[in-house]
Amino acid sequence: QVQLVESGGGLVQAGGSLRLSCTASGRSLMDYHMGWFRQTPGKEREFVAAISWNGDSTYYDDSVKGRFTISRANAKNTVDLQMDSLTFEDTAVYYCAAAWSSPNSPGSATSYDYWGQGTQVAVSS
Repeated sequence: QVQLVESGGGLVQAGGSLRLSCTASGRSLMDYHMGWFRQTPGKEREFVAAISWNGDSTYYDDSVKGRFTISRANAKNTVDLQMDSLTFEDTAVYYCAAAWSSPNSPGSATSYDYWGQGTQVAVSS
């Protein structure tokens, strides 16, 4: 079983950047496909980005494509989400997630087996 801890959240002005990190313990992240999701109060958790176990494939929601970049460093057991050109609409709690098997739907939360506790991102307009 893998434990996930997110870090890097905070308050940033619109147009600014943040870099989120997800650090794993318990097992090697190389065993997992990874994703980032976000959630705001009263809404369902929504997909942001995903990356295959070896980093060869990446997936993005249209709302973040061209602004966010997901990457992984298996040797360090980390997965990062670089967020640029942030807008108020990006304000949310961001969660990283791990999928044991290659997900048929990388954008579906039900494809993932393990979740971190989240990190808050707030973008001021």
